[in-house]
Amino acid sequence: MTKVNLVVDLNGLKLQNPVTTASGTFGFGPEYKNYVDLDRLGGVMVKGTTLEPKLGNPTPRIAETPAGMLNAIGLQNPGVDHFLARILPLIKDYNFKTIVNISGNTVEDYAKLANKLNVDGVDALEINISCPNVKKGGLAFGTQPEMAASVVEAVRAETDMTLITKLSPNVADITSIARAVEEAGTDIISLINTLLGMKIDIHRHEPILANKMGGLSGPAIKPVAIRMVYQVAQAVDVPLIGMGGISNAEDAIEFFLAGASAISVGTANFVNPEVTMEILDGIEKYLVEKGYEDINEIVGLAIK
Repeated sequence: MTKVNLVVDLNGLKLQNPVTTASGTFGFGPEYKNYVDLDRLGGVMVKGTTLEPKLGNPTPRIAETPAGMLNAIGLQNPGVDHFLARILPLIKDYNFKTIVNISGNTVEDYAKLANKLNVDGVDALEINISCPNVKKGGLAFGTQPEMAASVVEAVRAETDMTLITKLSPNVADITSIARAVEEAGTDIISLINTLLGMKIDIHRHEPILANKMGGLSGPAIKPVAIRMVYQVAQAVDVPLIGMGGISNAEDAIEFFLAGASAISVGTANFVNPEVTMEILDGIEKYLVEKGYEDINEIVGLAIK
């Protein structure tokens, strides 16, 4: 196969290719080492990390839906100190960029996390202001421009590291949130997180998830994600990482054409743990067949 350039430069965060994995769907990376050549990935957005360990929400907290999945995990994770002491040493020498997804109950929590994670081996922070499955923080910060900006400003004050802000689709106008976090200092925007949804057991007459509601992901949300990437790409100047229902190379290419400079694969990892490698090969094949020499040539081509 003819070699094409797959390197993308996201406001200083240089990825060897535009394929990353979405937080919460790929563990910390090594969990997939038997299925994926981790050194080929552009980046890994590690499992959501908080100041203190979290057990997450009560079970059941996952339910399948047509063309998707509902989850209400609730940010279960071992906490930032465990990540720094036990996990970062295991992943920092891979070729992929290590992007730590951070969440907090308060604005101060985000700032403290940024301070702690300002260490060698962490390449960027993904600020999660869009998780729909926690009672404090999360989505509460991501639905109002002023609140979203306050979190980014607090994190920016603690670190010069590349900041990625992950936006929620559970808003009326995602472009206003995007502009607010851009003005507050984010370097990159990732979108979209999950859509709030529910599934009811018709025999027991009650919601299936213990949390009652959860975040919908998978192919069902791809058209929403494509639309929002398309809108945000025209509203801001910072690069975008598109995600939401990407299951194959064709899906990924749609996101590039809509204006994303990189993509992130989430729920599809559960269905096919080798999907990121297939998508990477498929992107290169598409570029060769269409006569492009550089992935960056197709970013935003669908925007007229």
